[in-house]
Amino acid sequence: MLLPKKLKHRKHHRGPIRGRSTAGNDIAFGQFALKSSESGWVTARQIEAARRAMTRSVQRGGKIWIRMFPDKPITNHGNESVMGGGKGAVDHFVAVVKAGKILFEMDGITEVQAREAMRLACHKLPVKTRFIVKQHTV
Repeated sequence: MLLPKKLKHRKHHRGPIRGRSTAGNDIAFGQFALKSSESGWVTARQIEAARRAMTRSVQRGGKIWIRMFPDKPITNHGNESVMGGGKGAVDHFVAVVKAGKILFEMDGITEVQAREAMRLACHKLPVKTRFIVKQHTV
């Protein structure tokens, strides 16, 4: 699973998730991509599950790029804990995904294979996505 080696601050505020992505919204590496249509948090487990589904689908063919990284720590308290006592311990990490962000890219396979692999991956993610193909510029 993905997680940061080191953090500047151990516990973060939740922060707003609204708005559109200003960076990472163009295809940079591959030919095919999975683009987010809405904002949300994607956990490290969900990213890994989507990656495994895509890798299994293409069967050692092509290349996959993950364009998001879970660097936001999410804390939680145990059940039935009383009020007070401070903020809970870090439980897991999430990637903040805004609408328009490229989540995964693929290359080295046909469009049909890429579409099927991305379809399997999108079922593992909590945000709505769409499949896009890079436009050739002459």
